[in-house]
Amino acid sequence: MYDVLVFVYENFWQGDACPESEQLSLKLSAKGFEAADIATALQWLDGLRLATQELQPAAGAAQVPPVRLGEAPAGPAAITLAQSANAMRVYSVAEQEQLGAECLGFLRFLEDSQVLAPGMREVIIERAMAAPDAPVSLDELKIIVLMVYWSTGIEPDALVLDELCDDAQDRVAH
Repeated sequence: MYDVLVFVYENFWQGDACPESEQLSLKLSAKGFEAADIATALQWLDGLRLATQELQPAAGAAQVPPVRLGEAPAGPAAITLAQSANAMRVYSVAEQEQLGAECLGFLRFLEDSQVLAPGMREVIIERAMAAPDAPVSLDELKIIVLMVYWSTGIEPDALVLDELCDDAQDRVAH
């Protein structure tokens, strides 16, 4: 599936430039990708489209109603609510098992670098949980992060892009 996602990222510069599922499936099949990988990737991309639509409220949309203490927000409110500076994300056991310490550390690094908003982090986690492989490797998570940026139309900073695309094993310590 990840090879298909990389192909889509490299060939369609923004999520809105990507063709519909049927046409994309034909293009991917013509490029030699296996039918099972194509189906899995297209299902994953459909989930990504839905998740990022909630991340970007439509222009002129009604304000999100306030959430009362003890109530869980629903729908777009769950993603678009601002996070307090004192807030802390607690990962469920399933998320910890699916992502692992290395991926969770990488997400924290992106947040600490102020290049990953809480709403985007939640979409990344949700898409990682929807990934067919368990646990998700760091390289796979980086592809997921790239795809979330791609789908939202946000161009990552050059240093972030370098971090996402660079193989850490090839680096030489100074």
